[in-house]
Amino acid sequence: MKRRRYKRIGLITNEDEQNPLTGVANLFDIAMVFSVALLVALVMSYNIPELFTNEDITIVKNPGQKNMQIIMKEQGQPIEILNMTDQIGGGTGEALGTAYKLADGRIVYVPEEGGNETST
Repeated sequence: MKRRRYKRIGLITNEDEQNPLTGVANLFDIAMVFSVALLVALVMSYNIPELFTNEDITIVKNPGQKNMQIIMKEQGQPIEILNMTDQIGGGTGEALGTAYKLADGRIVYVPEEGGNETST
């Protein structure tokens, strides 16, 4: 009779059965694997797997539109996103010369002799 009593107490004191959070760790691991797989699938669906490589890339989204973006990734640098703005560069400077494109595709640069100051 004493054996039965100890068996019942042994079942109650089993630590694995008393802890309700035992399976939560496994659920967290599964959720992390699922989220990483979802991110990889998202990048692959946009056809930009180059973001995972060490190559330097530049991506232009919506070229010529008001919401155009330029995404640049250089090795050793963080990914940089440039948004289109209405600001136009300007200032004063010095005209250095004129460039001409020849019929065969070559470009010839002809420096100016004076230092004319121009404003844009």
